[in-house]
Amino acid sequence: MRLLNILWLLLVVANVSVQAAEPVSVQDRVVHDDKRNRDIPVRIYLRAMRQPEPVVLFSHGLGGSREGSTYLAQHWAEHGYVVVMLQHAGSDAAVWQSVPAMQRMRALREAANGENLLLRIGDVKAVLDQLTRWQQTPGDMLAGRLDMQHIGMSGHSFGAVTTQMVSGEMLGKQDMSDSRIKAAVILSPSAPRAGDGDTAFANVHLPWLLMTGSKDVSPIGSIDVASRLSVYPALAAGDKYELVLADAQHASFGDRVANTGDAGRAHSFHQVILAFSTAFWDAYLRGDKTARSWLSSKAASALLERDDHLQNK
Repeated sequence: MRLLNILWLLLVVANVSVQAAEPVSVQDRVVHDDKRNRDIPVRIYLRAMRQPEPVVLFSHGLGGSREGSTYLAQHWAEHGYVVVMLQHAGSDAAVWQSVPAMQRMRALREAANGENLLLRIGDVKAVLDQLTRWQQTPGDMLAGRLDMQHIGMSGHSFGAVTTQMVSGEMLGKQDMSDSRIKAAVILSPSAPRAGDGDTAFANVHLPWLLMTGSKDVSPIGSIDVASRLSVYPALAAGDKYELVLADAQHASFGDRVANTGDAGRAHSFHQVILAFSTAFWDAYLRGDKTARSWLSSKAASALLERDDHLQNK
């Protein structure tokens, strides 16, 4: 029976010949933070179910938007999560869209600053506040639909930094975490620019899943593979996972992977990312013991290529 459960989970999380029981709807809204007089566009993915489902927030990378990372949002929603994609003004697509092509990289570099990081952290907290209000508003589409006791946080690149901050990493001597977040999936993590990782990550007590690649170098900020790989060793043991995909580049974790990594490998990056992230959410937001066992099982390792590396502590 245990073997059958593991095989079933492998099929479900990898989305191999398994169809979603319910179609996923998409709704765009804007959260207004009165305290900062700031608008936060969000895109919400959810199934047409009536019972509350765990919530996953996602923070885009530098120059992104709520419209990105659809492969993650769609898959997680199909598997029973209300997925909320945030858009962060000041470090979103507007930074480069209206700028001449030759000046876009400079504009993006200038947007990768501490002020925008603080704005992003505030956005996460404001969206969580608003989700609670929508959950409690009779007649709202989200009323009674959000399990606000089981919230996950995820992000890529600058969104990964955002995720790290709201789920336990210290910003200098400041604790920016939000206790409503129960687990985090971090795509392209990075060490702090100042100080040491042991101090910065000393208060990370939540389950973390780190995912990066052997060629995951950011074109902005000079963040190299060594920085990404230095995060996991600095974390205290206890529900911490790291998955390193051989040949995966920074863009491999985005929507388009056709031109990233080895041509024979690129198509499988998303399959592995979806499998492990979904199993992680099931384990730590739903308390699924089978999913938790699968994360460190031979069945999970069977999805990986020879030079991929998976570890947990």
